[in-house]
Amino acid sequence: MQHRLTKAPVLAGLISLGLLTSAVVQAGMYRYTDANGQLVISNTIPQEATKRGYQIISDSGRVIETIAPAPTAEELAAREAEKERKQQQEAQLEQDRLLLKRFSHPDQAVRAMHRKVQELEGLIALKRGNISVLTSQLDNEQRRAAEMERAGRNVPDATLKKIYRLEGQVRDIEREIAAQRLEIDAVAKRFISDIERLEEITDSERTLPLTDSESASSE
Repeated sequence: MQHRLTKAPVLAGLISLGLLTSAVVQAGMYRYTDANGQLVISNTIPQEATKRGYQIISDSGRVIETIAPAPTAEELAAREAEKERKQQQEAQLEQDRLLLKRFSHPDQAVRAMHRKVQELEGLIALKRGNISVLTSQLDNEQRRAAEMERAGRNVPDATLKKIYRLEGQVRDIEREIAAQRLEIDAVAKRFISDIERLEEITDSERTLPLTDSESASSE
């Protein structure tokens, strides 16, 4: 009885070792094509041959696993281009979704553009009014300074500082107006792009003019 008990584990171990050895042998055979195009079966495979793809086979010739060839530079570039195309497509779909959430028809975007442009034009009009007030004050101070000089009197520093300050304020507001003019152009371009996209994705054409000149020419 004791002899049997010691033999069974040994037998199990040998069987396990045999299976393991068999698996190693099966997984250690490779079939590949060498640089000359010849089919090779070996228990090793050169690094350069792995790029062409190969098969792992058993000792009986059964294919255990097939490893595809490494992609070429052209294939990698094509994959990257396709990936970028899909990303752009997804981004465009998201932009379209958000655009349709704001406007369901191109004319709605045209009206929104006109409202925004009128709002910015209103701000410019206010700034021009401020320039008019400042310019009037500046003219008065410059006239007073000129009268003092003609009378042979020195112009007070306070008057000169006020003139410089008023001139600076006028320049600042003129720069703000120029910046808002650029903003109006940018806003109009963005809206026009949205309007054209809406015409495409809604299959509807706008009926409202984009500009006053377009409105006049259509009459």
